[in-house]
Parts: sequence; structure tokens; C-alpha cells
Amino acid sequence: MFPSNFPAIQQKVNLTDHAVILKGSLLVKKQNSFDIVNPLGVVTDAVSEAIGLKVILQLISITSTSKPKLSKPARIENWTLSSSLLAKDEVKYTINFEVDADFGTPGAVVVQNNHSFEIYFVSLSVRMPRGSKVQFPCNSWVYRSSGFDLVPKPNRIFFSNHLYLPQDTPPSLVPYREADLKQLQGNGTGIRQHSERIYDYDIYNDLGGIGRPKLGGSKEMPYPRRCRTGRIQGLLGEETYPGGQNPFPIPFFYIPSDEYYSSSKTASVLVKTVKSFSHTFIPMLTSFGGLLDKYFDSFQDVESLYDRGFDLSKLALGAIEGIDSPLDILNDLSTDHTNKSLLKFPIPAVLETDRLAWRSDREYARQLLAGTHPILIQCLTEFPPTSGLGDEYGPRKSTVTEEHISRFLEGTTVQEAVANKKLFLVDLHDIFMPYIERINKIPDIYMYATRTFLFLRGDGTLKPIAIELSTPSSRRVLVPPEEGETDYLWELAKAHTAANDSGAHQLVGHWYGCHACMEPFIIAAHRQLSALHPIFAFLKPHMKYTLQINALGRQLLISASGIAEQGFTPKMYCMELTSQAYKSWKFAMEGLPADLIKRGMAVPDPAAKHGMKLVIEDYPYAADGLEIWSALTKWTQEYVDVHYKDDVTVQNDAELQAWWSEVVNVGHGDLKDDPTWFKMDSKLGLTVALTTFIWITTANHAAVNFSQYAYAGFIPNRPTATHLPVPEKGSTEHRKLLRNPEEYYFKVISNKMESFVVMSAIEVLSGHADTEEYIGQRHIDIWTDNEEALEAFDRFAEDIDKVGETILSRNKDPSFKNRHGPVKVPYKALYPTSSKGITGQGVPNSISI
Repeated sequence: MFPSNFPAIQQKVNLTDHAVILKGSLLVKKQNSFDIVNPLGVVTDAVSEAIGLKVILQLISITSTSKPKLSKPARIENWTLSSSLLAKDEVKYTINFEVDADFGTPGAVVVQNNHSFEIYFVSLSVRMPRGSKVQFPCNSWVYRSSGFDLVPKPNRIFFSNHLYLPQDTPPSLVPYREADLKQLQGNGTGIRQHSERIYDYDIYNDLGGIGRPKLGGSKEMPYPRRCRTGRIQGLLGEETYPGGQNPFPIPFFYIPSDEYYSSSKTASVLVKTVKSFSHTFIPMLTSFGGLLDKYFDSFQDVESLYDRGFDLSKLALGAIEGIDSPLDILNDLSTDHTNKSLLKFPIPAVLETDRLAWRSDREYARQLLAGTHPILIQCLTEFPPTSGLGDEYGPRKSTVTEEHISRFLEGTTVQEAVANKKLFLVDLHDIFMPYIERINKIPDIYMYATRTFLFLRGDGTLKPIAIELSTPSSRRVLVPPEEGETDYLWELAKAHTAANDSGAHQLVGHWYGCHACMEPFIIAAHRQLSALHPIFAFLKPHMKYTLQINALGRQLLISASGIAEQGFTPKMYCMELTSQAYKSWKFAMEGLPADLIKRGMAVPDPAAKHGMKLVIEDYPYAADGLEIWSALTKWTQEYVDVHYKDDVTVQNDAELQAWWSEVVNVGHGDLKDDPTWFKMDSKLGLTVALTTFIWITTANHAAVNFSQYAYAGFIPNRPTATHLPVPEKGSTEHRKLLRNPEEYYFKVISNKMESFVVMSAIEVLSGHADTEEYIGQRHIDIWTDNEEALEAFDRFAEDIDKVGETILSRNKDPSFKNRHGPVKVPYKALYPTSSKGITGQGVPNSISI
């Protein structure tokens, strides 16, 4: 156990007569740098300085003696010089550390902030007597250690960039390494405060809403754990603060202080947008939706949102205190700034070249390989496919027969097509079927459990050949019309499958598959891996801001009456569905090669590039993804080789073992008995686990996120809700459909309110910040002093550059028909970098939006 004030600044440090001065260069950002205009902070900091309450630093040597060798306490002088008082950028201070001549190399620094307000420490550089420098990458808020706080905050510890496995840590640093982890772990009790940096776990009991179950902690509703806040349960099941007083900036709830977005202007706009969106825009649309025409009239009516915009001035859009008006925020994001009451959307890429091409069956099928959700399609290994559900949901065998599809198979039989890997399936039957009856009791909602069958044609493109629409009491099969003909029943069936795919994409592939499932890895890493640990330094760029965006997501996207419930067919059952999908989630199957093999989209082939042969050669997501996966694997393996000499070293790494054990047994505790979890007992197991985590947080997330607006920004292409069943042929409803197909179509798919909610959200979520850090980049170049690791990273960066060149080359090759398609939108979701804004490309280092 450590004393309550550990690590304290030792005021009395006796030096020999041979003391020397080590010059330190400290970079900090004051609150002004973060667009926080805080005159009180400036004044109180000046007062603190005047009365001697300064910021104090003390170095700890790596030299082993009976007790740690310390520098004399050093104070930041000239804090209130006019040049730095209201500085908006980084401010540099020179600090003189007085040490013994045999002090050796500093390995840690203790910081005591005696000011009234927090300071953002960027880095500390200490020049040694022979001219070399010891670097301390900080990048963290340091809150006041004393002053007016009832419970003083512990002093902060920062370590140098010379990384150590636990068993190799210099004895003088061991107590500091352990103390820092203790600070991060907390004790699992109490309401978390804004100034804390404690990482702990809780279940999803903070989504609010009557009738929404808690997710996590039970066999019936398993779920990954989230970051604990300590809030109390409200009357409606949501978490809240005592007396309803939220001590955090609206609409934030607690996340550790270092997880907040940076000072980027783009990030600030994003946060303001989310505040306005969640607290005024969605409630406004709900409350005043009656002033809107409920449905779009025609395709031209939808397209007018890009050409003319929608006038919101007649709706009541008052801002609440502390939150900008949604009109102001939406105007900031709009492409047209001439009218502040105009909601105008940028033209999605799917419409830019040809406004009709999206309707074709070929484009519908191509988007399953190169659209917003290219990770669902699978190769059929049996026909007809069989459900894994019980008989209470109807026949387990699909009712699609060879008679339905034989004319589309280019002269082959069904069994030949299966044997030759020519038949494919998008199966959304089992995930939705258990909820269909409940969902269809919601007023003005109708949903099917769907299966889409596709055939790989001789030219390498896919053709949809049958759609099966199912409820527990009915099965229905629709097939496409003859070439050149239009069948509106078929078009409605495609709309239902697209809406189901949108729900599966946002809720399963995107939210829980990326955001929710990765959060426990990040929490456990901060709790169990010291900042001195090589694996923590390796993972750090891939954990940045994820807890922040997840906290926002729980309030905006997946909360009761949030975007998901407002915009998607399952409504109040959205999150329950993700819990049921989580039951079959397996981390070992989330790496790209394992996923492709599981879905039958690739087979191992030592002679093929990357050791994998794609079943569909022109599968853009898989082809480009394997390039990134290969580069990631090489980089990870080289880094592991630098720090672990053999498998025994992995096994003896106490922090690494604690991290992995906590991920499996706590963070994903509801699935801890799954036998497929990687064993953390070898360099290979560690390499694959790390590569899989980074793949999910980079390329996998990018593939399902940043192309959203390109395709789903035009709702008829990717509807998110369905309101009517597909009429029976010859029925009264069918005759209505034939009289006015467009009018009927828009009564089936997402209405105006649902469309505005979803389009506004994905416009924000599809954009990149101007300070984005992409795969193959590290903005912090002093993250390690290990030359082998740095050289390996340079090789990785070169490999990623080559991936970008390969993607551009493929997009120029006309033989790859699935990379552009009828809409002429090149596949660039996995192109490594991007400019600011909505570009449909770019692979950021982390799940930060």
C-alpha cells in the first residue's frame, strides 16, 4: 500500500557538493488553448503564483540505490509573463533541475499543480550533461493537487519514453509505476468527478426509457461493459446525478479527463453539434413533426434537400442555456450559408454523376461488396440455407427453391453454383425474426426478416436473384423481372432488405461491433498496462477519444428516443437486438482473414497474395482490407519481436496477463467462457490479438463509417425504416402501388422525420477533423526512444503509403467493375488518408467518431 499522498514532492533533498543543473524544457497548454475563455483562471493562477503556490516538478532517477534518487523540487517560473498569460498555443517554460553529479538518467517526473485550475502538459525534455535528451511525452491534464478541493488530487507521475516490461523496470521506478496504475484503477465506488482519470466498468444501465432492459451482466441480455460513471438510477431507468445536477458540460457524463477531444476547432464544432442535436434538434423534429408533410412526395422531393434545402424557420427551434441553436449549428455544417433557417444537405456521392443509377439491381448488389456495410455477405455452402432458430419461428429451411432462381444461373444448376462458389447470401433472418411480431405491433411500422440471394456472374459482378420476406407466420419469395422491365413489388422488397441492412449496419456492424466491443479493451489497458509498458505505447493511438465518442453515442445514438429509435425500424428494440447479436460475437473471428473465411468469402491459399484467395476476386473491401491487414501484421510482429525475446517473456509479463484477463473476464465477462478467446501465452497469440484490435479500431471502423453519407445520405438508396408490407399481387394495395408507384414507395420507406434525423447524424459522423491522425501516422514523435521500434514504424508507414497507391491503381483498372459500378463512385473507404470533411475515404488511427 502507498501513503495517501504518494507520490509526494520531497522538499528536503540533500545533494553533494558536486551538484549539477539539468535544463528542462516544458511545453504546456493553458485553458485558453482549448477555446476556454477563463478570466477567473488567469487571475487566480496569477494570485497563486504571487503567494508562492506554484507548479512544482521533481525528477526520479532510474539509478538503483536504497531509495530513489531525486532532484531538488523545481518550480515553473515566470508563469504570468504577458507573453504567456493569454496564450492560445503551446507555451514553453525552462526549468532547472538541481541533481547530484551521479544522478544518472531520469526515468520519471512527479508534478504538483498548486494553481487553482488544470493545466495540459504536452511534454518535458531534459538535457543531460553530455548533450543527449530524455523525453517525457505527457499529453495529459494535470489538476490541482491542493487548494480549495475537499479531497486533494494526487500528484501526477509522468514517465520517460524509455519503455520497460514490468520485470525489467528499474527498482527505483517500480513504486511509481504501481502508484500510477492505482490512481487509474480507483476503488469502484463513488460518483466520478470531472477532474478524475479513473477507468472502471459498468453495465449499460444508462440508456433510459421505460421498458428498456439493462444490457450486460445476464445470460439473457449479455453486453460488453462501458466506462463507469457512478451516477444513480433515475425513475425511468436512466442514470442521473443526485438532484439532477450534472457537473459536466452538457451533455457529457463522466469519462476520464484525458479522453476528451482535443482543442481542434473541428472537434469543438462536433461537440457543439452533438449537444444541439441531442437536446434540441431531435426533440424539435419529434414535437413539430406535425408541421411537416409526413412523407416525401417523390424522388425529386428528396433531391430538393440538396438542391434547394428545407426551410425550418416555421418550426420552434429555441436553444437551451449553454447550447447553441440547432439552426446555427446546422448552418455551420451546411453547404449553403445564405439562409440560416435553411436545412440543406450536401449532394451524396451516389447521386453526383447519375441520379438514376442507384436504382439498378447491379448497383444494389455492388454495394454489398463496396458500400457502407460490405462485411455481411456470405458464400452459400448449402441450398436452401437453414435457420438456427427454433420451430416456433416457422420453417427452418428457406422457402427459396431452384425453380425460383434457375433462370438466373447462366446455365448451371443450383448445386453446381454452390459447388463453384457462385451463390451468395445476405442473411438477416435470424437476427430479426425473434423480434418481428413485437416490432410489427408498433404503430405505422412493418418489418420482415429477410434473406437476399445473389449469383456471381461471368463478368465478376453480382446479380440479386431472389428475396425472401419472412414473419413467424408467413414466407414470401420475390424474384427480379426480366431485363428491361420494372416490377414495383421487387423494388419494395429491395427497399425492405436495404432498411434491414441499414439497421444491421448501424446497430450491429458499427455500434456494438466496433464501439461497444472495443471499449473494454481500452478500459483494461489503462487499468492494467502502465504508461511505461511497450504495449500501452503501441496501442495508445488506437484508443484515442473512443470513450468520448461512446459516451456521446450512449446519449445521442442508442439512448431511448435517440437517433436509432427515431430513425430505424426496430425502434425501442434496437439495443435488445444488439445484445442478442453479441451472444455470437467472437473476438478471434473479427480479424479480416478469419472473418472472410468464416463467411466463405476467402479460402486459405499459401500461393496467393497474403495467403488468402478471394472467392470474388473483385471484392473491394476485402482486397484493400487485406493490404492493410498484411501491413498491420508485419508491423505488430516486428514490434513484438523488439520487446519480447520468446514466449516465456510473454507469459511472465504480469501487466500484459492482467490486461488480457480483465478484457476476457470483466470487460467481456458475459462471454468469458467462449473457448475461442486467444491465449496470451505466446508471441504469436499476442501479435494476432493486437493486430485484430487495431484492425477493428482502424480499417474495419473506417469501412463502415466514413462512406455512410456517400450512400446513406440519399435515403431511398439506404432507407432505415419501413412502414408497410409489400402488397400481395392483385390486392387492393397492389393496385394503389400500380396507380402511383413513387407515392406508394415513399409510404413504405423512411418518412421525412426519420430521414432528417438519420441524414443529419451521418453528415456529422461521416466527416473527418482537420487534426485527424491516420493509420501509419503518429503525431507524437517522441512516443518511444527505441530505435528498432521507430525503424519498424517507419517501414509500416511506407507500407501504408503503398496501400494507398495500390488502391488508386485498382480504381483506375476498368476490369474491376465493382470498384465504381453504375453510380461511378470509386471505392476508397480504405484509402489511408483524407482531407477534412466528408470525403468517403481515410482510415483514422482510432474510433474517434
